[in-house]
Amino acid sequence: MADVRDKWPENVPGEYYVDDQCIDCDLCREIAPDFFKRENGGGYSYVARQPKSEEDAALCLEALESCPVGAIGNDGAS
Repeated sequence: MADVRDKWPENVPGEYYVDDQCIDCDLCREIAPDFFKRENGGGYSYVARQPKSEEDAALCLEALESCPVGAIGNDGAS
């Protein structure tokens, strides 16, 4: 389960975030490429844009539920 205290600094403020458990599997970027981006230097994903619509939120939730290591959280600052 993702921990908001361990989220990457590249995450934009908001509900969704990626923490330091990310293994750079690319799954979240495949599911929701408009929201998750890769930090090339460190080799991990982060939230580049927060969802604004129900459709956006559904994609981010699908990415969260699909993350093999639970590195995506949705309990960040709103």
